[in-house]
Amino acid sequence: MEKKFATWDEFEKELDITSEQEEQIRLEMEIIDATIKAREKQKLTQRELSKRSGIKQSAIARLEKSKNSPRVDTLMRLLYSMGYTLKVVPLNKINKNN
Repeated sequence: MEKKFATWDEFEKELDITSEQEEQIRLEMEIIDATIKAREKQKLTQRELSKRSGIKQSAIARLEKSKNSPRVDTLMRLLYSMGYTLKVVPLNKINKNN
């Protein structure tokens, strides 16, 4: 039988994830969100982005719904086809901006 949780805190405690894992999840969600916003800013459908990037539309949909963790090469192909790239920055620079 599936366990039910009354609150998010109960569920989160059951997951037992480290702060590093939590940060990794947050960063992944930010990257996915930025990719979606880039597509929407250019008024592209997932199908149009698929044609530009060579990534299947169904794979783009799974990425945008966070059903799969995106591979770096997939992100690069999507972003590059829209005129974007990934940038590596020190964590302390990110934390100062928050």
